[in-house]
Amino acid sequence: MPPVVKIPIKRNIVDKENKYSKYYWEVGRNGYVTDTSYDKRIPSYYVGKYHKYEARKVVEDFELTYNIGTAVTYLLRANRKHDTPVNCIKKAIAHLQFELERLQYESKKSKKKDI
Repeated sequence: MPPVVKIPIKRNIVDKENKYSKYYWEVGRNGYVTDTSYDKRIPSYYVGKYHKYEARKVVEDFELTYNIGTAVTYLLRANRKHDTPVNCIKKAIAHLQFELERLQYESKKSKKKDI
């Protein structure tokens, strides 16, 4: 197993030497760490190969609903978790169907309120 790398995260807005403005953004300085390969809680099949984006952070950043977010994570891991992506794709389709059902239900509910 690779060793766990601890990345110190500075939470202050302006560095001690005041050489950057408060609007200057830097990964280690502002607290958002994109490379989570050191975190053993996150399975490797949920982390992108080149840019190291985590599936959950992509879902969070796009503010997806539960069903759409779950479908996206299943699709992102489809070729990486199992020998064949079929089960993950089926699960993603099921969650997209759940989302369509939810949208149809909300549409019917809002039409009843208008009447």
